[in-house]
Amino acid sequence: MSSLNLDDFTDLIERPDGGMRRDAEERRARFAVPPGGLGRLDELGEWLSAAQGAVPVRPVARPRVVLFAGDHGVAGLGVSKRAAGTAAELVREAVEGGSPGAVLARRLGVGVRIVDLSLDCEPDELPEAVENRRVRRGSGRIDTEDALTPEEAEQAFRTGMAVADEEADSGTDLVVLGDLSVGGTTAAATLVAALCGTDASVVTGRGGDPIDDLAWMRKCAAVRDALRRARPVLGDQLQLLAAVGGADLAAATGFLLQCAVRRTPVILDGVVSAACALVGQRVAFRAPDWWLAGQNSGEPAQAKALDRMAMEPMLDQGVKVGGAAGALLALPLVQAAAALAAELPEAEAPR
Repeated sequence: MSSLNLDDFTDLIERPDGGMRRDAEERRARFAVPPGGLGRLDELGEWLSAAQGAVPVRPVARPRVVLFAGDHGVAGLGVSKRAAGTAAELVREAVEGGSPGAVLARRLGVGVRIVDLSLDCEPDELPEAVENRRVRRGSGRIDTEDALTPEEAEQAFRTGMAVADEEADSGTDLVVLGDLSVGGTTAAATLVAALCGTDASVVTGRGGDPIDDLAWMRKCAAVRDALRRARPVLGDQLQLLAAVGGADLAAATGFLLQCAVRRTPVILDGVVSAACALVGQRVAFRAPDWWLAGQNSGEPAQAKALDRMAMEPMLDQGVKVGGAAGALLALPLVQAAAALAAELPEAEAPR
């Protein structure tokens, strides 16, 4: 029997410090720049103060990109322009610095951590920089079989928790969360449709490399069939991840929840991280208070998940490529909000 009790997260996760947020709001009211003049940057600065438990807010000095990598058997149905089992190519591109996310991370001076959960290749075929935490080689085809066994789902979930602890212990003060997967958006759409009670066509998008109408219909059919398998296990989020998620998604969900336990803020990237966040919200309703939506990718499942969590994306750039590229675009906004909240002078008192 599993020793992992997801209900514990409800007790372990507290909201960011409301008292600190009120102190930050009072301090902001004394600035020479009038309230509202900085738009959403004011809100971000106050959120950071609450997350850090500090007024004035500290700079975001040690951000980190974390990417969970995996292949999904459902990609074999032709639901993506990329061939099934080729997520390792995305990983190599990221490690070699040629992916959009890698370019942005390099420009912003942010370290990137790539964790292999279920890539469909031999581990020694991957660059040394890739961290081997593999649960299995490729997740199962969710339209006809479970993505993972219950034991694999727990192992992946615990791996994500462990990565969150390692980041917190190393001093990471903000995480930019993304994925490197082939078939991951199909699993993500299934999770969102299941948790929001919607039909496959409502949540199925065309992916980072847009698919044509025939591929989109195949993807809709895959989500529809996977939904039939998801609905009976909606009451158990770990079973749900085993049935229609995958090792990388289970790890990302465990990671997000443990980041909330450790009071580590996270910027979500696209539809995959949004789907994992939605699963996390079902586990612990306070957890989303620790997460920010980086940008609107244009994927319908992401929009549905963020709406359900009452999260508004910081940017609306339509970046769908994954690899944390969209979330990295939002990182300078968070850093700017911290700098303004900490450094703007207070207005002089009238004489």
